[in-house]
Amino acid sequence: MAFHAKKLINDPNDVVTEFIEGLVETYPGLQYLDGFPQVKVVLRADVSGGTYDKVAVISGGGSGHEPAHAGFVGEGMLTAAICGDVFASPPVDSVLAGIRAVTGPMGCLLIVKNYTGDCLNFGLAAEQAKSEGYKVETVIVGDDCALPPPRGIAGRRGLAGTILIHKIAGAAAAAGLSLADVAAEASRASEMVGTMGVALSVCTLPGRVTPDRVGPGKMELGLGIHGEPGAAVADLQPVDVIVSHVLKQILSPETNYVPITRGSRVVLMVNGLGATPVMELMIASGKAVPKLQLEHGLAVDRVYTGSFMTSLDMAGFSISIMKADQAILQRLDAATKAPHWPVGVDGNHPPAKIPVPLPPSRSTKSDESLGRPAQLNAQGQILEVAIEAAAHAVKKLRDNLNEWDSKVGDGDCGSTMYRGAAAVLEDMQNYPLNDATETVNEIASSVRRVMGGTSGILYTIFCKAAYAQLKASTQGVVTSKNWAEALEASIAAVSKYGGASAGYRTLLDALIPASAVLQERLKAGDDPATAFLLSSEAALAGAESTKHMQAQAGRSSYISGEKLASVPDPGAMAAASWYRAAALAVKYKYQTSS
Repeated sequence: MAFHAKKLINDPNDVVTEFIEGLVETYPGLQYLDGFPQVKVVLRADVSGGTYDKVAVISGGGSGHEPAHAGFVGEGMLTAAICGDVFASPPVDSVLAGIRAVTGPMGCLLIVKNYTGDCLNFGLAAEQAKSEGYKVETVIVGDDCALPPPRGIAGRRGLAGTILIHKIAGAAAAAGLSLADVAAEASRASEMVGTMGVALSVCTLPGRVTPDRVGPGKMELGLGIHGEPGAAVADLQPVDVIVSHVLKQILSPETNYVPITRGSRVVLMVNGLGATPVMELMIASGKAVPKLQLEHGLAVDRVYTGSFMTSLDMAGFSISIMKADQAILQRLDAATKAPHWPVGVDGNHPPAKIPVPLPPSRSTKSDESLGRPAQLNAQGQILEVAIEAAAHAVKKLRDNLNEWDSKVGDGDCGSTMYRGAAAVLEDMQNYPLNDATETVNEIASSVRRVMGGTSGILYTIFCKAAYAQLKASTQGVVTSKNWAEALEASIAAVSKYGGASAGYRTLLDALIPASAVLQERLKAGDDPATAFLLSSEAALAGAESTKHMQAQAGRSSYISGEKLASVPDPGAMAAASWYRAAALAVKYKYQTSS
C-alpha cells in the first residue's frame, strides 16, 4: 500500500533551505552561505577561511538526516556542513564553496559517509581545492554492520557512527593538531566503530508517495538511512530480543567488523531514526548496556542516546559501538558548542540507582506511640470512637454515593470512599491512639494505600495538612482549638492543590461551613463536644446546598446544571457523613463519661 504522508512544510522543493534558515535563527553561532538554492552550506559564524588558524573539519551529505550534519556545526566539532537535497549528495560546487569559506592555512579535513555520490562529489571538490592551493585530507566512514562483508568496490555504508568521528576530529582540530594528525585520529576512530539499524517503517519523503514496504507486525533489519532495503524483514520482537540481535551482529567474530573483544572498553550510541520516542530509545539503551557488560564482557564507558542521524520520519533506531581508549574518550568529552551534541555525558558516572528516601525516623518517640497502646487514655478513647463512627458511616453510605456519582461523575465515589474507610478500620489496631497527631498521620497512610483517583489524593492531602498543623502547634494533649486549626489548615491545603473553594460543588462545601461554625462556637465558650456537633449540622446543610450549585471542579463540571440539581455532590455528602458521625460519637462519649 502506498500513501501520501502529511508534512508541516510549504513547497517540498524548499524544505532544505527553509530548514537552514530556521536553524541559524535558532542558533546565533551558525551562519549559511548566500547561495541558495544551489549552494546550501552551514558554517560557524566565528570562522573566516582566510584567517582561521586551526584545521577546518567539514562533513555533509544529503539532507533528511537532521540534526546531521548541520546540527553538529560548532566549535569543537564541525566547522561547516554541506547540505544536499533530501537524500541527494551535495554538488561539487557546494562542497567547494564550503571549503573556501572556512579553510585557512592549516587546511581542512573532509569526513565523508561511504556512499558513491558523496565519495565522488566530495572527492572531486577535494581535488579542485588542492589545485587552488588548499590543504585537504579526506576520511571515508563505513560503519555499517548489517550486510555481509562486501565483495565489490562499494564497501560498507556510512551510518550514525559517523557522528562520533565528527566529534573526535573536531576536538582534535580544536586542540590545535596538524591536518595530518587530525586526519589520522579520525581515520583510526572510523576503524573502531560499527553500526546496525532496525526500522519499523520506511521514511516518507516530502511531496512523494511512499510505499509501506515493511508492513504491519514486521521490522526490517539493517535498513539504510535513505530507506534502502536492509538485510531481512522479520516479525516484530520485544526490544530485548532486537537489541541482543543487533549487538551480536556488530560484535560478530566471524565478520570481524570492529576490533572489539572481551575486556575492551566501548562507547555506545543509540540513535533514533526520526519517529522513535525518547522513551523507546532509552529503553533500548537501558537494555544494551547490561548485555554489553554481561554477555559480551565489555566495559561501557560512555552512552549517547538520542536522535543524531535520522532518516526523516522513519520509526526505529540504530546502535553504534566504538572501541574506546583514553585518547578517544578525551576527544568525546572535550567541550563543544555544536548545538545537537549531547551535554552531560562524561566519565563521571555515579551509581545508576540509589535507595528511596524513607520518612524521618520516629525512633525518638516512645514505643507506645509506634502502635496501639496497651491502655487508652481519655483522648485515645474519644479518638477511637470518633474514627470508628466516621468510617462506619462512610461504609454504610457506599451505595448512595455511587448512585449520586453515576449521575454527576464516574459512579465510583462510594466504592472509593468505602475502600478508604475499610482500610482505616483494619489499620486502627495499630494506630497510636493516645497520640492524636501521629494517629492522623497513620490515617493518611491508610487512605493513600487504598484510595485511588482524585478522592484518594485529596484526603491524603487533607490528613497530611492536619498532621503538619498539629505537629507544629501541640505538645502532648490536642485541644479543641488545635483541632479547629488543623481543620482550617486541611481545608486550605485541599483548596490550594485541588483548586476548589466554597461554591464549587465539592467536599469543601461541607467542610468550610463546618470549620466556620466550629471556630465560632468555641470562641463563644461552648464545650468542645457541643461545638463539634453544631458544626456537623453546618456540614450537612452545606452538603445539601450543593444541589443548587453549578460544578466548577472535577468531572461534575462537564454536567449540565439541570442534571446536577437532582442530586447533591457525592464528595460533599461523604465528608458531611463522616464529620457528622464523628461529632455524634464524641458527644455521646462525653455524655456517658461525665
